[in-house]
Amino acid sequence: MASVLYQSIEVLSRDKGIDPGIVVSAVEDAIALATRKYYKTQENMRAELDKETGEIRAYVYKTVVETPEQIEDPVNQIALEAARELAPEVEAGGEIRYYKPTDVLGRIAAQMAKQVIFQKVREAERDTVFNEYAHRVSEVLTATVKRVEMQDVIFDLGKAEARMPKREQSRLEQFAVGERVRVVLLRVDRAAKGPQVIVSRAAPELVQNLFQSEVPEIYDSTVVIRAIAREAGERTKIAVMSRDKDVDPVGACVGMKGMRVQSIIRELRGEKIDIIEFSEEVTTFAEKALQPAKVSRVSIADLGEKQLEVIVDDTQLSLAIGKKGQNVRLAAKLLGWKIDIKSEEEKRQEVEQQMQGFGSGQTTPIEQVAELGENIIQKLITAGITTVESLADMTPEQLEEIPGIGEKTLEKISVAVRHYFGQYEEGEERPAGEPAPAEEAARRAEEASLAEEEDALRLDLTQEGEEAASDEGSGVIRDDVAEEQLSELTETGPDLETEGAEAVAPGLEDTSERLAEHNPDFDIARAETVLEGNVEEVKDEAVGERKVDEGSGA
Repeated sequence: MASVLYQSIEVLSRDKGIDPGIVVSAVEDAIALATRKYYKTQENMRAELDKETGEIRAYVYKTVVETPEQIEDPVNQIALEAARELAPEVEAGGEIRYYKPTDVLGRIAAQMAKQVIFQKVREAERDTVFNEYAHRVSEVLTATVKRVEMQDVIFDLGKAEARMPKREQSRLEQFAVGERVRVVLLRVDRAAKGPQVIVSRAAPELVQNLFQSEVPEIYDSTVVIRAIAREAGERTKIAVMSRDKDVDPVGACVGMKGMRVQSIIRELRGEKIDIIEFSEEVTTFAEKALQPAKVSRVSIADLGEKQLEVIVDDTQLSLAIGKKGQNVRLAAKLLGWKIDIKSEEEKRQEVEQQMQGFGSGQTTPIEQVAELGENIIQKLITAGITTVESLADMTPEQLEEIPGIGEKTLEKISVAVRHYFGQYEEGEERPAGEPAPAEEAARRAEEASLAEEEDALRLDLTQEGEEAASDEGSGVIRDDVAEEQLSELTETGPDLETEGAEAVAPGLEDTSERLAEHNPDFDIARAETVLEGNVEEVKDEAVGERKVDEGSGA
C-alpha cells in the first residue's frame, strides 16, 4: 500500500495535470539539496523516496577508480581498495554510498525543500501546457470566461488559462463571467512566468469553423471555402466554390430563408457577412468581390505586382469603396491583389491628360530663349524650370516665388516667351526677316495647298502616262522624271522601237505645256528640241535595221 506522502503526490499531480514521477523527482532533489546545505558539504548527494513507507533517505555517493593515482577529485572519487573495505562486492566504475541522517534537518532546510518542490512543479506544469496546446494553433476551442483584467479577457480552457487581448476582440462583443464561447487558439508563447495561451475572436478561422458547423455541404467538402477576409465586428467576405455542379455554393451557405447564415451572424453579434462565389478568373472574381457595387469593367494593370484597375460608374464609386474604404480593402484581401478603383469621369480625365501629353511631347530647352539672358536662365534652371513649355504654363504668382525674380524680371520673361512663340503686341518691333504671325500662318497654309495640288497633279500625270502607253496615241512624261527620261532618250535612242518613239512624239506638245504650267523651271524648248531630233534619229535607225533583217531573212 502506498504511503500517505505518495498518495498526496498523486493527488497533486492529478490536479496539476503532470506526471507523478516528476513530483517525486522534485521531492528527492529538494531533500538532497537541503541535506547538503545542512551538512555544509560539496559532496555529490542524492535522495530516494520509499513509496511504501514514505521514508526519504539521503546519501553521498562516490565513484570507484582502480588505483589511488587515478583519483582526480578526492571529494567525489575513491580508490577500489578503500571502497572494498566498506563494500566488498563493489567494482571499478561503480558507486559507493554513505547515508546521511535526515531527521536532524530543521525548519530552514524544510522551507528550502518546499521552494524547490514548488519550482519543479511549476516548470513541469508549464511544459505540460505548452505540449498540450502548441500543436493546436488555429483550432477552435470552447472556453469559459473566467475574469476580465483591464481590457483583456481571461478564459479557462480546462487545463490552462488563456488570454484574449483587446486587439483580438470584436467591438460588438461583451462577455460575462461564466459565459461559454468559442475562441480560436492563436499562439502559445513561452513566457518567463509560464506559457501564455493567446486566443482570438477576430480571426477568420472562427468564421470558417462556424460555417463548417452550420453548413453540411461545407462539412462534407461538397462546398469549399476558398478565401476569407474579415474585419471583426464590421464585415466579413467569404468566397465559396462547389465541387458538385448541381449544388449552388452561395445558396447552400445562406440556407432556407437565410437561416444558416443568420445563425452565424447571431454568434458573431450581428457582424455582416458577404458570401461570394469563387472564380478562377481574377477579373470576374474582382467584380463579385466588390459587391454590392456594380462594376463597369476590370483590367489587369500590372501582372507582376498583382494590381487591378477597376472602373465603376460615378454613382457607384462610393459604394464600391465602402465606408472608410472597407469594401475595397476586404475585396483586395480576399483576392490577394491590389485594387485601384476609378470612376468613369476620372478615367476619362486621365485619358485626356495622356493624350495631351502625347500631343505636347516635344519640349524646347529654356536655353534657346536667348532674349531671357544667362542670369535669368540660370535662376529658372535652379528653380527646376528647364523647358520653354513649362515656363509658359506658370502663372506670374508662381514665378514671383522664385528667388531673384521681381516685377521687372517678370515682365522681361513674359515678353521673351511671347516673342519666342511669335506673339508681338501693337507697337513692338519685329526682328528683321521674321514674318508676322498672320503672314506666317497664311504662308504655311499656302504651302500646304500647293503641296496638295502638286500631289494631285502628279497622280493625274501618272494615270495619263499609263493610258497613253496602252493606247499608243500620246506620250506623257511625269515632271519628276522628265529630265531623266529625256536623257535616256538621247543616250539610248537608237535602241528604241519605232513604235515607242512615235507613241511619245504626238503627246509632246500637250505634255510640255502641262509640265511648264506645273513646274516653271522646266525648259520646254530644250525638251522639244531633244525629243524631236531624237525621234527622227530613232525612226531612221529603226527603219534601216528592219530592212537589213528582212534582207537577211530572204
